[in-house]
Amino acid sequence: MAAKNNAKGGAKGGAQGGKGGAKGGAAKGGKQAGQPGAKGGSKAEKGAQRAAQQKAARGPHAGAGLAPAAPRLRVHYMTVVRAKLTEKFGFTNPHEVPKLEKIVLNCGVGEAIKNAKVLDSVVEELELITGQKPVRRKAKKSIANYGLREGQEIGASVTLRGARMWEFLDRFVTVSVPRIRDFRGLGTRAFDGRGNYSLGIKEQLIFPEINYDMVDQIRGMDITFVTSATRDDQALALLAELGMPFKGQSPVIPTTV
Repeated sequence: MAAKNNAKGGAKGGAQGGKGGAKGGAAKGGKQAGQPGAKGGSKAEKGAQRAAQQKAARGPHAGAGLAPAAPRLRVHYMTVVRAKLTEKFGFTNPHEVPKLEKIVLNCGVGEAIKNAKVLDSVVEELELITGQKPVRRKAKKSIANYGLREGQEIGASVTLRGARMWEFLDRFVTVSVPRIRDFRGLGTRAFDGRGNYSLGIKEQLIFPEINYDMVDQIRGMDITFVTSATRDDQALALLAELGMPFKGQSPVIPTTV
């Protein structure tokens, strides 16, 4: 009888010991399995903190605390350009006179397919150039040959209207375009037939807002000037009167202050 009780106790103790060992092993395994995730999370947090520190070290741009610049080109358009275009094309209705509706800056980042962090610097540079937060563009469909998935962020764009549009055009014509390397005038064949003009910029360094020491890679962008003109010759005359230096034409220098 005693032997039977001893056998029962031994079996029960062994079962409990095995159960405890299994529990300990599961807890240990779960802890070990959770460690890589925690480590990865800490790395991501450190990277975000480092990026925030670098942005804080750069500080705000030179005009951060100043009032928005008055749209000098808009005044020039209303007082000078509209009268010239009406006389040149014989418009009878004031609503027929072409006007600048918006400016779109677009930058595609193919490297973002493999390294998504590249897009962050592009967004930051576009924000410095335009003074407006860019929109991240996503792929509309998957392309297996390029490793591209639908919905993946591969670019950024900014659409400028109103005072920011006029202010950007003024800075672009008077400051940025003269900084283009080996510049001989803008081409006149980049109109789309409906009064819109597009051009490509090879380097973002032509914009004075970009600090050369902070640039990790030279990138280009596309700039589209959307007008209300229905013909290319009207759009060409409008942009030329606003100061765009086209090939074969003397650039117009706005005198309105």
